[in-house]
Order: sequence, then C-alpha cells, then structure tokens
Amino acid sequence: MPLGAPTSEPVSLAAAFSPVPFAELPGWGDDDHLAAFQAFARSAPALREAGERASGKTKAANAALVAAAELALSKADAITTRDAARAFFEQMFVPHRVEHKSTAGLLTGYYEPVLDASREASGAFRVPIYRRPPDLVNLVGEAERGALADAPTHARKTASGVEPYATRAEIEAGALAGEGLELVWLEDPVDAFFLHVQGSGRIRFADGESIRITYDGKNGHPYTSIGRYLIDTGAMAAEEMSLDALKVWLTAHPESARRVMQQNKSFVFFRELDGDADAPLGALGTGLSDGRSLAVDTGYHALGTPIYVAAPTLKPWGERSFEQLMIAQDVGSAIRGPERGDIYFGSGEDAGRLAGSTKHPGRFFVLLPRDAA
Repeated sequence: MPLGAPTSEPVSLAAAFSPVPFAELPGWGDDDHLAAFQAFARSAPALREAGERASGKTKAANAALVAAAELALSKADAITTRDAARAFFEQMFVPHRVEHKSTAGLLTGYYEPVLDASREASGAFRVPIYRRPPDLVNLVGEAERGALADAPTHARKTASGVEPYATRAEIEAGALAGEGLELVWLEDPVDAFFLHVQGSGRIRFADGESIRITYDGKNGHPYTSIGRYLIDTGAMAAEEMSLDALKVWLTAHPESARRVMQQNKSFVFFRELDGDADAPLGALGTGLSDGRSLAVDTGYHALGTPIYVAAPTLKPWGERSFEQLMIAQDVGSAIRGPERGDIYFGSGEDAGRLAGSTKHPGRFFVLLPRDAA
C-alpha cells in the first residue's frame, strides 16, 4: 500500500458528488469492464468486514455497496464478457462526478518491486527490513491512516500507556537491534526506502526461492515527502520531480541520501505473505489487480468503491488515454483529497517504470449503488 508521490501535500477539501449519465464518462464504451468486474468481485469478502473497521473520518462501505460486490461474486462464473460486465455496472450503479474547489485531481503510480535479498545479514546484504514489533499498537484502523495521516497512527505500548515510537533515524541507528525482528536483508538503503514507499515487494533469494512481503504497520509518525524537502531546499526543481527522478538523485548523492531519507520519520514494518499469494495486498485486504486497483483517500471514498478514472494525458500503454474503471482497494499516507489517486501498475521493472513516470491530472467519476445513490 503506497505512501504516495514525493511531492504530495496534505489537503482538506469539501467535495460534492453530482450524478451524471454513463455517456459522460470519457472512453466508457472502450474500457475492459470485465477486468474491473473481476477486481470488484474479489473485494466482496473483505467488504463484509470493512464497515466494522471504519471510524472517524473514514468512509465505510454501505450495505448497498457490500450487496453489489456479493452479487458480483455470485455471478462471477456467469459474467465472462466485457459486455456482460458493462451491463452489470450500468444496472447496479450511477456515476457521480467529483466536484471540489481544487483545479484538478492528481494521479500517481505505485508497484511491487522485485528485490534480491538474504535471510541473514551477510556480504553485501546489510540493510534490514523489519517485522512488526510486538509493542507496536494501532491508534487508528489501517484503512484510516491515509485520511488521518496528519495525526499519529501507531505508537509504542508501555506499562503506563503509549508513547511515540522510534523515528526512522532512531531505528536506523539501532533502536530495534537485537530484537530479532529482521525479516530479510537488502543491499541498498535506497531500495529499502522505496520498498517502504511502495508498501509491498517480491523478494528473491540466492537459492531461487521467492516470497512476497507486505505492509504490516508503521511507526506512526506522519509521512514527510522527501521530494518536497529537496524542492524546498533547492536541490531539485519542482517540474523535474517524480518517483524516478527522486531515486536517481538519492543514488547519485550517497553522502546526502541517508540524511534526506531520514527527513521522513515514518518507517514501515512488513510481514511475509502465504506462499500461494499471487498479488500484494491492499488496505482492503484484497489482492491488488494491475491497472485496476486504486489507492484513495478514505475520508472521501469507501474502500471497495468502483471509480472511473479519466486522465487524458496519461498514456501508459500506447496512444490510448488512461480512461478506465478502477476499484478503491488501498490507501496511502500521501494520498489526500477527493481526486487524489495512486494507480497500482503491477510487479517488476516495467511496472516500476510506469509508476515512476506517472504524475498526471485526472478526473474521478464515483460509481455509487443505485439503492444508495
């Protein structure tokens, strides 16, 4: 689950949702509705529990959305064509244009990096990726941490209550050393930092074994954009900033990279997924789907909601603009606002290139169940 683009800033906007006909959705007729339908149907089991986890500013999945997802799951064997999937969405939902005072929405991308690692510290593998500490407690639900990212989200449990957890700098200086929490060891601290940003990874070992690891909590400190830090300090120009450009800068300035990365006090912990996991997990608890899973601000959108995204200038797969139906299945500490989204592009280098180069304006059309619209 992504921590977001390097230049994102917290926002708080009033938003309105105005119904529109499907004909107003750019490119609606050309989309692969079946891919979106399959992602939506897979959300059904997790949606049954999502309402119980939501509180505070987080939008909960309502009964109509849960019912629509469960109906999709029950029809998964029967709906096998794009036309049938399109008919399902048009029968069950009403599109709503998201309206707010900001000039435009913003889309970025994230992916699952594939990294070489070791189970033990050895040779070049000296950068630890940590499991969740046993004294780490949640102050908010995991689905809420994007909407409540300005406040502490996790803390350290003590005999007298809770206290702030160690910062990134303190952890890297050895705050967790000797606790036996090392899950795997990487070679490159920049790779480790971006694994935290992406929130999941596929790990390869020298013996040919591979595993998936996924987000399992964070130290609770608010996310700080190091991309914004480099812009504000004059090290990089705003128009040059992207996830790719940030990684290039850190790699080219090893003497400064550690200090810059430690400006972000937030630190992520991981767990190993079951061996049969075929995709990383999002905050909804559902496996992510390439190009169909979207990280959103749950202060505005319930996890599990279908959202049609229109980004005319984003063309990741050729000449066709990115205009397709996605499912809100994830959150991120820097994903803030009613039209702020992070697109999951998949696993590996190609997906990483797409994610790293994505920073485009876009519009959201939220599909609300007809029974609740």
